[in-house]
Amino acid sequence: MDTILPSEIKERLSRGEQLTIIDVREDEEVAAGTIPGAKHIPLGQLPERHTEIPQAEEVILVCRSGNRSGRALGYLESLGYKGLKNMTGGMLEWED
Repeated sequence: MDTILPSEIKERLSRGEQLTIIDVREDEEVAAGTIPGAKHIPLGQLPERHTEIPQAEEVILVCRSGNRSGRALGYLESLGYKGLKNMTGGMLEWED
């Protein structure tokens, strides 16, 4: 599984890079704060909404701790997605 550190994402965003970030947390978790520009698709909605995610470019998956985003990554890979990265430590690490 390809991973990316929260610090790498922060650095790239600060340089003005346009990143594709998918937040797979639940509504109430997202209400507490998100990464700027992240698209919210709860893990349970991925089967219906995966077509909203680009298939052949870098996509960063985010959740609270990195567990659900890892499951999302595996699911999307099984559908043929490439370039997926899981943010290690999730939003717990982002906030520190």
